[in-house]
Amino acid sequence: MTTQVRCAWVNLDNPLYVDYHDHEWGVPCRDETQLFEMLNLEGAQAGLSWQTVLNKRAHYRTVFDAWDAEKIATYDQRKVASLLSDPGIIRNPLKVASTINNAHSYLRLREEVGGLAPFLWAYVDEQPIRNAWPTTADCPAKTPLSDRIAKDLAKRGFKFVGSTIVYAYMQAIGMVNDHCVECCCYAAPLAAAPATLIDTAD
Repeated sequence: MTTQVRCAWVNLDNPLYVDYHDHEWGVPCRDETQLFEMLNLEGAQAGLSWQTVLNKRAHYRTVFDAWDAEKIATYDQRKVASLLSDPGIIRNPLKVASTINNAHSYLRLREEVGGLAPFLWAYVDEQPIRNAWPTTADCPAKTPLSDRIAKDLAKRGFKFVGSTIVYAYMQAIGMVNDHCVECCCYAAPLAAAPATLIDTAD
């Protein structure tokens, strides 16, 4: 039996991780809710492993009102206290505060340019960048383009949007296809299949 080759960063023992790699990572996304979700989850990952965030993703969707930016922008101190006492998310005060801040920044961006999709995809002329890295180790942590986007997002008030975080975000939403050439997902599909959400926060 032939074993499928996947990018080396995938934990093959975690079905949730395999599903994310196979059906979502690197697939072009223009859905506003998912783009807002992933921007905040990539920020939440800072200093941690992506698997930690992925395992909590379903619970994040629950407590952050399915990533409705309009609702998140109204969060008060009582809601913040509730979030910071919830072991199902990453209880970092700066990261929780940044998500609320990012909701306000997102709503301004949506009013100005229509949302994250038109803002982000304009940087690549609406077409994903397809790289051809021999191995995962060859893939950069950031690029001049992620530098530019990070600076623009920061100017617009977004938090936890350094260049390394932004490049990981670009990979996740399919602006960049960084599956290594031997990966079974290198020939990325045009549309994402629904990701399986398993709440493993406990």
